[in-house]
Amino acid sequence: MISIENWKESGNLISINDYNIFVYDTEVEDKETIILIHGFPTSSWDWKDIWALLEKDYRLIAVDMLGFGFSDKPNPHKYSIAEQADIIEEVISNKKLINYHILAHDYGDTVTQEILSRKNRTTRAKCKSVCFLNGGLFPETHKALLIQKILLSKIGWLVNKLATQRQFNNSMIRVFGPKSKPSKSELDSFWSLINYNKGRHIFHNLISYMSDRKENRERWINALKKSKIPIALINGSVDPVSGSHMIERYKQLIGDVTWLKELKNIGHYPQLEAPKEVSEYYKFFLNSIS
Repeated sequence: MISIENWKESGNLISINDYNIFVYDTEVEDKETIILIHGFPTSSWDWKDIWALLEKDYRLIAVDMLGFGFSDKPNPHKYSIAEQADIIEEVISNKKLINYHILAHDYGDTVTQEILSRKNRTTRAKCKSVCFLNGGLFPETHKALLIQKILLSKIGWLVNKLATQRQFNNSMIRVFGPKSKPSKSELDSFWSLINYNKGRHIFHNLISYMSDRKENRERWINALKKSKIPIALINGSVDPVSGSHMIERYKQLIGDVTWLKELKNIGHYPQLEAPKEVSEYYKFFLNSIS
């Protein structure tokens, strides 16, 4: 396991829109590039277990979005999915990429939907494919945890202020599969990253993405339906938030299940719970479309 200390040392802070954004880039320019976009409430460190499985064949660029991980966490600040998409596109521009693939999870799925939906691209680089891991692609199937609903309410700031690591651990453990629970050291590292730069105190602001999903539902779903690039979905079925029920909705609304991989006993974090299986299917997908 790559420690959060080693992860931090391997990356750099780059200035985007007056904020410091943490980026881990393997910087191998003769390979195809994958942009890895993490979920809520964690960070790019979520990709640690599949990093070595992918970096042999691809250039990997992982980003801590604004408010997450080692990136700046302004407070007060009105966080939005649109702003996070701007940041990802600025990273792509900063790296002078010609084309790239996206591998996204959870909150990162929504950011990717926003990127796909934009008609006037802010970057000339071409997105060649997208692969989603468990996330709220459709707001009607996103079964938010109770703590998420409370954070979004008027008393969210107070609940957030009083939150403890034990409560956080319980919430995280609940969304993992029965035989793939996170270790104590992983939970401690997640909590440490969340608290870095006083990040825990902005949870109630970051959770606004749930409202963004409802407001932009039609545009973001149409981005999937009308996509001209290959889209894959690798999804843990026993995830209480975006599990088998989300897969069924995906089949109903999107229809094309050519690149659908269902992981029967895996929860919300496939890249952590089944890294080998995820990486193997993802590489199969990329090799097939190329």
